[in-house]
Amino acid sequence: MSALPDERAHHSPSDASVPRPEYPRPGFVREDWLNLNGSWQFARDPGDSGLERGLTHAELPERITVPFCPESELSGIGDTDFHHAVWYRRTVRIPAEWADRRPVLHFGAVDHDATVWVNGTEVARHSGGFTSFSADLGGVVRAGEEAVVVVRARDAGRGPQARGKQSAEYANHACHYTRVTGIWQTVWLEPVAATHLRRPRITPDLASGSFHLELPLSGNRAGHRVRARLTDASGALAVASSDAHLDLAPRLVLTVPEESRRPWSPEDPHLYGIELEVVDGDGTVVDHAVCTAGLRSVALDGKRLLLNGKPVFQRLVLDQGWYPDGLMTAPDDAALVRDIELSLAAGFNGARLHQKVFEERFLHHADRLGYLVWGEFGDWGCNTGPVGPDNQRPSSGYVTQWLEAVERDYSHPSIIGWCPLNETRQLLHDRRTDLDDVTRAMFLATKAADTSRPVLDTSGYSHRVRETDVYDSHCYEQDPEAFRRLMDGLAKDRPMVNPQDEDPGATWSVPYAGQPYFCSEFGGIWWNPEEAEAAGEDRYVSWGYGERPRDEEEFQRRFAGLTGVLLDDPDMFGYCYTQLTDVFQEQNGVYRFDRGEKLDVARVREAQLRPAAYERRDGGAATGS
Repeated sequence: MSALPDERAHHSPSDASVPRPEYPRPGFVREDWLNLNGSWQFARDPGDSGLERGLTHAELPERITVPFCPESELSGIGDTDFHHAVWYRRTVRIPAEWADRRPVLHFGAVDHDATVWVNGTEVARHSGGFTSFSADLGGVVRAGEEAVVVVRARDAGRGPQARGKQSAEYANHACHYTRVTGIWQTVWLEPVAATHLRRPRITPDLASGSFHLELPLSGNRAGHRVRARLTDASGALAVASSDAHLDLAPRLVLTVPEESRRPWSPEDPHLYGIELEVVDGDGTVVDHAVCTAGLRSVALDGKRLLLNGKPVFQRLVLDQGWYPDGLMTAPDDAALVRDIELSLAAGFNGARLHQKVFEERFLHHADRLGYLVWGEFGDWGCNTGPVGPDNQRPSSGYVTQWLEAVERDYSHPSIIGWCPLNETRQLLHDRRTDLDDVTRAMFLATKAADTSRPVLDTSGYSHRVRETDVYDSHCYEQDPEAFRRLMDGLAKDRPMVNPQDEDPGATWSVPYAGQPYFCSEFGGIWWNPEEAEAAGEDRYVSWGYGERPRDEEEFQRRFAGLTGVLLDDPDMFGYCYTQLTDVFQEQNGVYRFDRGEKLDVARVREAQLRPAAYERRDGGAATGS
């Protein structure tokens, strides 16, 4: 039998009233855990005076449904005003069967600055609204005892913090959306031994048919060993173990027998299971976890970006990951799967996960469905100009939070590239700026943390790292012929470099140096069938790029024309169309915000799935979805 992690909740209560009950970390599964989603006490703290007013020890006046933010309908609050600080409180009893183990409290994400107290003791502080953090409660609360968990989340709403697409104005506008404050991903507890596994790093080595494991440990390591077992549906394939003198992170290699090697790809997203054990000096297993792994490679060869040694054209879509009722939080796990299925149905084979760090379960589904994704941070338009209401300013915190994201998601085979920044806006100057330093720091940090994937220093606009692995541009020209003229310089190593429409004489980016190149944002065709039928320009309340098509036929011709320009370029390794769904007033999605159809998706699919010149130029097989 395969030892792939079970997607269902394990030992967490199966109360149907608990929202998002599924296991939140499916790539690294332990059997015992407790889901803390559901009803919590809640308080709004507009003056951020709750600490002085004693809210760490007080009952709170409202109720909220976690993991949904207070701005969302699903939270039961639905208040879209600014929340400079909010408070949460919940009492939970640590299961008695967790005796002799340490409870660890996990937060999927809290926006933006979180402080956590348990039984009056501060156990964690974390800055950054997109990344996970944990608190070891050993010495604070024991099995069988009650734990009073109190969380304060501060969220300035305006100013320099990284917030992705969240609006810095009161209302939504253009491509800025309703803010998210506080807890917006699953909160949960799990018990661990004093010596236990931290998150493993699993690196596939397709050439040798192996997985390289780095297994960081916590606690006293004297006399302990680590064992690993590779499995598939037929059973055990390989085993490996460390000696009793453990490094800080023991390294093991699991080699797949040649007859059992199945490279992970969009056509065959095969996953192996890896069982991990920590064994003490008496031979007792003190920690056990199950991981998933895909055997695949990503490589660069001149202008080519190769998957498993082959040129696979990346038909990507921009996925913002927003929902009408949950905002940045999917209402249920099925919604995550549905978004991938909708994308595949439209002919895309992957996505840029745009301006948020998606929850781990989305990546798990991408792994098992063969969906190619680029991981990204939420920092849209950051620059070092004067601080305005819409400004996100680069800081050392960007590097810290981004490394947390890379570390969390490293082992997912669906991630085929990293993009720390998006549309940074600043001219190149004689003197280095904070943006120069932070961009380079994020690039170098990513390269140090992950040598197995390409890194794009920033998507669109201000490329500032000369050795960036990949180069790109954003272009929302709506006329296919004009778009072709803008894109036709790649063959002569003179591709389009942003910005083409703001100040053509200005220098925003370091020169293109022959890297693999793609147009990582284009299209964004503004299409709302109901508005198209309305009379008068003043009836349009939506937002999108360019002139609205007169009817769906014009939309389809424009879509096929724009995608065709990029499909016909033998040097273009892929594209990213804006976008998968409408998001509030930004109505340029292939689907509606509620995921309903608004156009003939079969025609969108047909336009994309003809063979790409990039895949044909040296015999590579065209691969659609």
